[in-house]
Amino acid sequence: MATPAADRAPRISDADLAELMRLMSGADSVELKLTVPATGHRATIGGLPIDPVEAQPRQIFFFDTPDLALQRAGLVVRARRIQGGRGDTVVKLRPVVPQDLPSELRQSASFNVEVDALPGGFVCSGSFKGKSTGQAVRDAVAGKTPLRKLFSKGQRAFYGEHAPAGLALDDLVPLGPTFILKAVFEPTDFKRRFVAEMWLYPDGSRILELSTKCQPSEAFQVAAESRAYLVRQGVDLSGAQQTKTRTALDFFQAELREAKAATAPKRRTVAAPKRRAAAPATRRRATPAAPA
Repeated sequence: MATPAADRAPRISDADLAELMRLMSGADSVELKLTVPATGHRATIGGLPIDPVEAQPRQIFFFDTPDLALQRAGLVVRARRIQGGRGDTVVKLRPVVPQDLPSELRQSASFNVEVDALPGGFVCSGSFKGKSTGQAVRDAVAGKTPLRKLFSKGQRAFYGEHAPAGLALDDLVPLGPTFILKAVFEPTDFKRRFVAEMWLYPDGSRILELSTKCQPSEAFQVAAESRAYLVRQGVDLSGAQQTKTRTALDFFQAELREAKAATAPKRRTVAAPKRRAAAPATRRRATPAAPA
C-alpha cells in the first residue's frame, strides 16, 4: 500500500524540536511555510481559493558581493518594489537566538524576530524593516543614488554591526530582479489567512510557496490544522523544500560569473618564433697531399 504523500514529509528530531520550542519562546511571530513541488503547482492553484488575476506583482532585489559574502555571514539585504508605487527594505540576520539580542533592538518597532518553520527544518531570524518607494528602489539599483540612502539609520547601524569588516553598503551589487506574484486568501471552511507566492526566475524556473503566520504560543496547533486543511485540498506536502532567497542569490551569482567571463579580455597566445633551418654545410674540396 502506498504511503500518503503527507506521511512522507520530512520530520525533525527530538533535539531539534526542543531547540525550536526554545527559539519560539523568545520570538515575536512564527511563519509556517511550505514549498509545493513544480508538478503540483497547477493542482494546488486549482484546489485552493486563489484568484491568479488578483495576484499582486512585485519585484525583489537582493544586494551582496559577487561571491555572496553577506550570505556567508548570515546577512540578507533586500529591497522590494510593490504595485502602486510602494516599496520597502529589510536587513535580515539569521540565524539568531532571541534571548541574545540587545534589549534596545528588541524594543524597536521596526525590528522583528520570527521563526520560519517548514517541513523538516526551521530558522530564527531578526529583521530590521524600512519603508521606501518603488522609484527610490529603482534609482538605487540603477546607481542614480547611493545604496545606503535606501536604508534607514537604524538599518545601516544594524548592517554595520553584522557585515564583514570593511564591506560598506555602497560596495554591494544588485542581484535581480526576481519577479513575484503574491495572492492572499482565506478559505471559507478554515478561517485562517494564507499567502501564496510564486517566484519567477529569469531562466523559467519557479517556486510556489504557501505560508501562514501565527503567534508562537499557537504554532503547533496552527501547523497541525493547516496541514490537515492542505491535505484535504490535495496539496502535495512531500516535496523537497527550497528557500526562495538562496535560489535567487545562486541564480544571479551564476549570471554575474557568466557575464564576467564573457567580457574578460582573451589572452593572446604568442606563437613561438619559427626556428630557421640551418644552412647546409659547404663541402670543402679535398686538398691533394703534398708529395713525400
